[in-house]
Amino acid sequence: MQIIRCSSVAELNERACDLIVDDLSSRSRSLLCTATGNSPTGIYQLLVQKKSAIDLKGITFLKLDEWCNLPMEHPATCEYYMQQHLLRPLNLPAAQFVGFDSMAEPEAECKRIGAYVEQNGPIDLCILGLGQNGHLGFNEPADFLQPHAHLATLSSTSLTHTMIKNSGADIKYGFTLGIADILQSKKIILPVFGQNKRAIMGKLQEGKVSSQLPASFLWLHPDVTCFYCENDN
Repeated sequence: MQIIRCSSVAELNERACDLIVDDLSSRSRSLLCTATGNSPTGIYQLLVQKKSAIDLKGITFLKLDEWCNLPMEHPATCEYYMQQHLLRPLNLPAAQFVGFDSMAEPEAECKRIGAYVEQNGPIDLCILGLGQNGHLGFNEPADFLQPHAHLATLSSTSLTHTMIKNSGADIKYGFTLGIADILQSKKIILPVFGQNKRAIMGKLQEGKVSSQLPASFLWLHPDVTCFYCENDN
């Protein structure tokens, strides 16, 4: 894992976005896996501004995860986030977006997404976020990790996430791609910033691989770039 230290969040967003644009421009077709939440938002805003530098017709967006049992139109869903920050600003056709349906029958939905990744993968570029407990997507700290798409029992950390904290919904589970799906990606980008991420970044930088710190498995991947800013701005 290459860790690039940035002096500001603006610098982090700019450098990460440039890397994404360069990568997407290197191929005529790309499967782009996207996380949601605060960490990649500024990067996505820049990506929208630089969309003329990318051939969007060749890109399929794959949603990393989704809250289970939260209506898709709810503003706290990852679906809503994707529509607001990427899909609508990029004017992307529905056929170029694939993601978990939050209200679907879990076993069938995981099989559907798993089959899609198997048939159309591996992921070319995966944009992740680092949870305060070290999770990737909803791959939570545990004695063992699931390799492929599955329904995860959410940790207390995930259940207090800003996306759903004030949603009023009773959420216990989340759909997510598995660790193997993530690690089979050709390239991975991990943006991390803020004082609330300093402790978990300290653990990640130890380089010790453990299922109790799912993000540590990124050390096993040959092409991971982590853009890190210790500050909140």
